[in-house]
Amino acid sequence: MIEAVVFDLDGLLLDSEQLWDEAREQLARERGGRWHENAQRDMMGMSSLEWSRYMHEVIGLPEPPEEINREVVLRMARLYRERLPVVPGAREAVERLAARWPLGLASSSNRELIDLALELMGIAERFKATVSSEEVARGKPEPDVYLEAARRLGADPERAAAVEDSENGILAAKAAGMRTIAIPNRHFPPGEAALSRADVVLHSLADLTPEVVEP
Repeated sequence: MIEAVVFDLDGLLLDSEQLWDEAREQLARERGGRWHENAQRDMMGMSSLEWSRYMHEVIGLPEPPEEINREVVLRMARLYRERLPVVPGAREAVERLAARWPLGLASSSNRELIDLALELMGIAERFKATVSSEEVARGKPEPDVYLEAARRLGADPERAAAVEDSENGILAAKAAGMRTIAIPNRHFPPGEAALSRADVVLHSLADLTPEVVEP
């Protein structure tokens, strides 16, 4: 029996992974970093502390991680305010599930971007708990952010469902013991090994119904 549902944000409710890619690559090239084709995939699921350290240590930006993080977040917030890239059907999927279960959100995004996105989407009040991976010890694929979301919801992780789009997200939700529903990211699709671990794989948010969450 499912007690709560926890959503991811980037790549699931927002078509934003390429915006993160654009903001970080642009900054890297401006500051003389060594950008490479696997950089975005490497950073997917990392907390802000982890990816800003990656940008400093691996990509080679001279600024300290705190400054790198601040600059990327400023650029992302500006992009969100110009045009929030909401995935078709995202609001409706949230409303459908909120009518039946308390909802949480477990995101690798920064706290201020989570709050801004949910406010701009008009669904902030639908979420009883939201967690940024910068608020826990480890980012995805570790389970910390999902375990903390379940704790804040007062739900047993093994009686919660997670909705994810990415490889690291699927692995994180499964490591937390949650029923995992995958809606693969079309820009950065998860590998078959990760997809095979999901309990359900859907084509789009339009297919996300209470009957799928709790068959």
